Amino acid sequence: MGGGARSTGGHRGEQALTASGLIETVRAGFEAIADHRASNISISLGDALMSGFAMFALKDSSLLAFDNRRAKDGNLKRLYRIEDIPSDTHMRTILDPVAPLDLKALFKTISSIKCL
Repeated sequence: MGGGARSTGGHRGEQALTASGLIETVRAGFEAIADHRASNISISLGDALMSGFAMFALKDSSLLAFDNRRAKDGNLKRLYRIEDIPSDTHMRTILDPVAPLDLKALFKTISSIKCL
């Protein structure tokens, strides 16, 4: 999961993340979470989780505000490496059943790495 981590040359084992490294690490962690839905899906769980991460990272005030950004911002997919961004309603439907425990390992990984 730490593909975006790099050694800082400081304390033994100390690592730091760049913004792109953080996004890579988050994406890898999200991809490791088992999808709870049927196999005939149009938007991957990883894309839905990354969309939620992007919404909070960009500090959109609501899912609707993020949905409006989604329609206008072509860089959003490229920056956050999202193939398909769900609408606000679809994002809720996909993400509501995800257990917080499923995110715990990723949270621990990220919180243990110093961000640059």
